[in-house]
Amino acid sequence: MIPSDTVAKLHRALPFWLSLMLIPLILFVASQGSWWLILMPLSTWWLFSVLDHFAGLELENADPGTSEDQLFWYRAITLLWPPLQFATIFGLIWYATRADHLGAVELWALSFGIGVLSGTIGINYSHELMHQKSKLERWLGDLLLASVLYSHFRSEHLLVHHRYVGTRRDPVTARYNEGFHQFFPRVLRQSFMSAWAAEKAMLARKGLPVRDGSNPFWRYLALQAGFVALAFVIGGWIGLAMFLNQAVVAIWQLELTNYIEHYGLTRKHLGGGKYEHVQPRHSWNAAHKASNWLLINLQRHSDHHYKPDRRFPLLQNYTEADAPQLPYGYPVMTAVAMMPPLWVRIMNRRVKRWRAMYYPEITDWHPYNKGLHPLPR
Repeated sequence: MIPSDTVAKLHRALPFWLSLMLIPLILFVASQGSWWLILMPLSTWWLFSVLDHFAGLELENADPGTSEDQLFWYRAITLLWPPLQFATIFGLIWYATRADHLGAVELWALSFGIGVLSGTIGINYSHELMHQKSKLERWLGDLLLASVLYSHFRSEHLLVHHRYVGTRRDPVTARYNEGFHQFFPRVLRQSFMSAWAAEKAMLARKGLPVRDGSNPFWRYLALQAGFVALAFVIGGWIGLAMFLNQAVVAIWQLELTNYIEHYGLTRKHLGGGKYEHVQPRHSWNAAHKASNWLLINLQRHSDHHYKPDRRFPLLQNYTEADAPQLPYGYPVMTAVAMMPPLWVRIMNRRVKRWRAMYYPEITDWHPYNKGLHPLPR
């Protein structure tokens, strides 16, 4: 008989396991083809938006001092996901390239659905894993990122984003009035360059050249090359095209999320190239319950920046008195971000209200909008 305490712990963690249902769903739609393939984006973006409406907000906080042994069922999902995602991506490539009922458009749609899976869930879980102290968890995070050809995200996120968020030195802090379609190509270029520069600088401080084997970019390259080769061996050119398409979709979803998390929010310049410390006010938050189940509390983003290695069930919610709030959860807001005029209409007035609330002493925001302040060192 299972101890009642174990059952209670599993019951509390169960809503976060909903993402596992996406795997049998994508296997089902792959077997059916046709219009069934639209269920993948519908089940993540739209279903959880509807669930948010009915589930409401989650404003309560877990005790941040909760011990690791109390979090087993929360950790388990992030440890199980990498092998499940690996099997799903490459199993479906093998199946789809041999299935007679899937035409060219359906193969594209299926790989799009795989990208929804590896982007919405996989990259998000890699983000959780890369922040942990365990070597196993960090390696699993690396494998997830390599499976979408975006391994440098780890270096950029840990060494650049968390240090320079809210300044022009952080590529993924979206500028005020910068539409997503401007942001996306810029961040693809700049995030890779900033990640490489950060790792190069770290090696230099140790007296090592950039070509040294400890440079994680060589590991990133080897893992990504291995996944590309595996996709080709399993599915030929069609399989490789499917793999590349799912990677593009996953990266697009990641950067959509990056875009909305800090849009228009800047840290106060203190003079001499120095900026104030990162505070809860420098991240957009959302307390919508269902989308936080799907995204393992990523929407409690301010607390993540305060305690980057805090596990997701312990992330704390902030009220509007301490941190700016999005009007809807991430699934809705990322869809809105794809329509810049609507995004500007909804968000710019909120940014202006944020400025008036937290920085009434700043009357000229032109240097912040144009990046005229010196960058932090």
